Amino acid sequence: MDFETVMQELEALGKERTKKIYVSNGAHEPVFGVATGAMKPIAKQIKINQPLAEQLYATGNYDAMYFAGIIADPNGMAAADYDRWLDTAYFYMLSDYVVAVTLAEANIAQEVADRWIASGEELRMSAGWSCYCWMLGNRKDSEFSESKLAGMLEQAADTIHAAPERAKYAMNNFIYTVGVSYVPLHEKAVETAKAVGPVEVNKDAKASKWLNASDNIQKAIDKNQIGFKRRHVRC
Repeated sequence: MDFETVMQELEALGKERTKKIYVSNGAHEPVFGVATGAMKPIAKQIKINQPLAEQLYATGNYDAMYFAGIIADPNGMAAADYDRWLDTAYFYMLSDYVVAVTLAEANIAQEVADRWIASGEELRMSAGWSCYCWMLGNRKDSEFSESKLAGMLEQAADTIHAAPERAKYAMNNFIYTVGVSYVPLHEKAVETAKAVGPVEVNKDAKASKWLNASDNIQKAIDKNQIGFKRRHVRC
């Protein structure tokens, strides 16, 4: 399946209702409005195709960029390639759910994510923290340094309330994910979440919103979900 055929298939799968949801979350034209589940049959036909993924990502079309992440070869991309993709990820659904997700399956994931977290730039920070969430929810605990993650929990606790908006979401999710999916630091994550307390986002909107990792970790405890790992990061 070539580039033109994929674009035609995606356009045909677009729904106005889905498009409105994407736009309300920050997507802008061009966008078709394809439900992610509807992309699976095409992805099964193509499997992994990095050159095609690059063509699709370069379109600037939200659905094509998302699909590019599904068929990309995570270890076929260098750090500079991930930086390039993130440079054109103009809102969080691309930075956190396309670029960070793809990076999470790469061997260089931690080193790239660490650099993004340290950047001070909103979507880079968000993608870096989100990448750790995707990794923690999928990889074995033994693949991580416990002391490093403990330090990241402390960093999140110290900086989350003053962090850029999207970084707050990702950092809050990091605390939650460590608490649920990384058993060695479960107790520390519980303590960290309690110490952080509710995190205010959308301050400039009519009604601000509060994130609460502590409540969400407790819900996971109640459902006996501690130690949860997903089989795959990408759909």
